[in-house]
Amino acid sequence: MGKVAEKIIAALAHPERAHIVVFGDYALDKYLYSDPADDEVSAETGDNAFRIHKKKMMAGAGGTITNNLRSLGANVRCIGILGNDGEGLELDNALLSVGADTDRMIRTDTLCTCCYTKILRLSEGASREDDNAYVEWKRLDFRNFVEPSREIQQQMIDYLEESLSWADAVIVIDQFYQRNMGAVTDWIREKVNAIAGREEGPIFYVDSRSFADEYRNMIVKCNNIELFSLFDNPPSDVDNLEEIVKYGRLAGEKLSCEMLVTCGKAGMIVFGENPVRVPGFKVTGPIDIVGAGDATTAGFILGLSLGLEKTEAATLGCCVSSITIQQLNTTGKATVAQVSARLRGEDGVPRGE
Repeated sequence: MGKVAEKIIAALAHPERAHIVVFGDYALDKYLYSDPADDEVSAETGDNAFRIHKKKMMAGAGGTITNNLRSLGANVRCIGILGNDGEGLELDNALLSVGADTDRMIRTDTLCTCCYTKILRLSEGASREDDNAYVEWKRLDFRNFVEPSREIQQQMIDYLEESLSWADAVIVIDQFYQRNMGAVTDWIREKVNAIAGREEGPIFYVDSRSFADEYRNMIVKCNNIELFSLFDNPPSDVDNLEEIVKYGRLAGEKLSCEMLVTCGKAGMIVFGENPVRVPGFKVTGPIDIVGAGDATTAGFILGLSLGLEKTEAATLGCCVSSITIQQLNTTGKATVAQVSARLRGEDGVPRGE
């Protein structure tokens, strides 16, 4: 076991020392399990009706980060929006069930709770007790297409200000592609940029799918595809590491921000004076990459909060992500025991090159 692995494992001996705010977009991940053998013809429509024999619900988007942080032992304070609907109740319960603090989740009648509903079908001849034997058939997304009121946005910022003295780090999760159709709006970005620019305070970090180039004064995380989308006429080979380094440097200069770029199985690149590629782990067999970026974020920020250097924290992020993608039909999470075993090489999964 190398010195980096030893240092990470030592830091994870006391994960409860980390206090992290997860701010922004939350969603409910709802999985509905059906067996084709149970289908029946609807008397009303004559169409085939799926009968659901099991459902699984967990927090998604910012909730996926929260799940991993809590699974690893960090303290988490959630700041986001819940609709006063059934999905909102389920999302709140999911966050509470992992031990997150939801007192600053804003409840409202004016917006619905964002929800990804995934209908899963059992493979022929498989056991219905095996969650990995199901394949996704359809997905239904509940979304808002109006901007949150300024009152709600101001309440989010007030809760953030209130939490700064408590937090070691703030993770901003900017999930949605449509402008101003989630918890993180243009106005929110301006306010968060200003707060992050203060001389003292917690680490600020953002994961934004569509608006990464509108953040300042914080660590900006992109995957390689999102990085290239920030530029006109980007290279066609999105996996070319030399191009990722080139454009990551340009993005950092443009934004005056520290950049972190994930590169799939190649790991991630930590940008500083000299960019460093941190290899991933060589996972084999079936994988499910849903939530992989959020798992990386959780590991990375937990590492920084516990005093690790950025490249060491990136190794932790890669390790956490490599564990979660092996969990099928779910947004997985990792434990300290699993992370420690992988870092020691006890589970047979090697580092990449």
